[in-house]
Amino acid sequence: MKKIVLSLLLAIMSLRAEEIYATFNVEAAQHADLAFTSSGTVGKVNVDVASVVKKGDILAELNNADLKAALDIAQIAMKYAKRDYDRQLKVKTLVDASKFDAYAFKYEQSKAQVAYQQALLDKTQIKAPFDGVIYAKSVEVGDVVSGAMIRTVMKIQSLKRRKLVLAVDQKYWRVLKPGLTFKYSVDGDKTVYTGKISKVYPYANSANRKIRAEVEAKGFAPGLFGDGVIILPDAK
Repeated sequence: MKKIVLSLLLAIMSLRAEEIYATFNVEAAQHADLAFTSSGTVGKVNVDVASVVKKGDILAELNNADLKAALDIAQIAMKYAKRDYDRQLKVKTLVDASKFDAYAFKYEQSKAQVAYQQALLDKTQIKAPFDGVIYAKSVEVGDVVSGAMIRTVMKIQSLKRRKLVLAVDQKYWRVLKPGLTFKYSVDGDKTVYTGKISKVYPYANSANRKIRAEVEAKGFAPGLFGDGVIILPDAK
């Protein structure tokens, strides 16, 4: 009887899911270093550290009144070129083809000029590449920047979306896959959280013999540390 019980216990233990220990660092799901790609004097800084921004918001810009005026002129020229083109389009069958082509060329040229002036203006502005929060800023009104020596003047990260970057012993490289459950806690927080591995890096770090993986999370401050276990499926 004892042998039967022991055999059953061993069988149950063999079917239990294996747990793989992993440590992790919390990082923002998105982050970017922002810089001016044009030279000039900073005319406006619209944000500060901890400012919450939306994608496309103008965060800072150089003195660019001349470029804004040039863009306005180009847009006016395009407006009237389009009017001329639309008039000729209505009587296209009645006018000489070369004359119609001249109006079409003028209109297309005006559109290209607007796009060119807009591109020049965009180089004098830093816009938020995604919804997020500014977490570093090293530029003020009056600073001189150079497009030839690009330097980071702001840093932005996603507001709430985070990722846990796991470090796992390389011996588990065959079984580590997206979709596995990760139970973890963050240093200083006794709560046990659960997530799913969303990405496994396709290489092992030769310096520490670790494989990296990612788990999506929310709310934690970037830079925090924690640990947990990856649950492997039950053996079959």
